[in-house]
Formats: sequence, C-alpha cells, structure tokens
Amino acid sequence: MEPLRTHQGLVCPLNRTNVDTDQIIPKQFLKRIERTGFGQFLFYHWRFDDNGKPRPDFPLNDSKYKNASILVAGENFGCGSSREHAPWAVQDFGFKVIIAPSYADIFKNNCVKNGILAIQVSEEHVQMILKKAESEKYTLTVNLEEQIVYDNEGFEIKFGIAPYPKQMLLNGWDEISVTLSYEEKIKQYELKPNLAN
Repeated sequence: MEPLRTHQGLVCPLNRTNVDTDQIIPKQFLKRIERTGFGQFLFYHWRFDDNGKPRPDFPLNDSKYKNASILVAGENFGCGSSREHAPWAVQDFGFKVIIAPSYADIFKNNCVKNGILAIQVSEEHVQMILKKAESEKYTLTVNLEEQIVYDNEGFEIKFGIAPYPKQMLLNGWDEISVTLSYEEKIKQYELKPNLAN
C-alpha cells in the first residue's frame, strides 16, 4: 500500500446517513477474487437506474466531482455486513479519505487495512463541509501526521486517530507488513533451542 501522509483532494458530498455496505457494493458484484475492479460498482443502485443509465441527481455522476478523492458522508457510514469489498470499492473508485461523524467499527478497521483514512469529526463540521462541497468545487487538505483537515479559506479542524492505525497508514503497511517488520526477531526465536525437549 502507498503511505498516506498529506493528501489534498476534491471533496464529493454524499449527504446520507446509515450508508450500509450493501449500498456501497451490492452483493451481486462480490464474485471477483481480486481486490480491484469494484469501483465501477460503487453505490451501484444509487448511481444507476434499472436500465443501467446514470442517475443525474447522484453526486458521483456529476462532472463537478470527477476525480474527487475525499468522500464526505453522514453518520454511521459503512454499517451492515462486514464485507471487506466495501472499502475495496471505495478505494478502487479513487477515494483515499472518508470524512463522517461516525462509522461502523468493522468498516473503519477494514479501511485502515486497505490504506483508506476514515476521519471522524463532529456532525456540525460534516454539515459545513457538505454544504461547501454541494455549492462549489471544494478542496480539502488532510495532514495525517498533524491530524488536521483544512482548506485555503481558514477552515481547520483536528481529528483523532489511535497510534497503531496512524502508523499503518503513514507507512503504507497492512497487517502482513507489520508482521514482516518483526522478521529478524521471528528468525532469532525460531533458532532458539526447543525448551520443550
């Protein structure tokens, strides 16, 4: 995974609460065995009508948000089943950061494991960002090292993140990478005489 330290990106507003994983990536698209290719199905039933035509009123279909890399949504984002395909679809579509007032715990943990920063801020701040992004092309900068989100108009907020997921994202590590960072210690342990004999 790529390290995520500072990211500047266009904001796409998704002014909905309780967005569950079946809306993020519907079950009929979970047949792929690799992690890529799910972005085309992100929010499929919201993005497309029954004939497969893009719905003009959905933000991801608006050219104003083309190449957006920061998704802002309402509370309880990622609720529902624990499918890891949900963050895969979010990431494959091009989002690197999600900002919401709250998340389902499993979804948030899956984001970290896949290199997505899920930032939790107050409902008030989310509503302010949503309104700005709905009315204009709005860009935010996220500094993970300093744990701040800011724009070029004086807006700035701090966000919290536990040390372990922060280090994983800063270094671009997944859990296998973390294990491999102890490779020398593992080898030394394996070379020790078996005390059980």
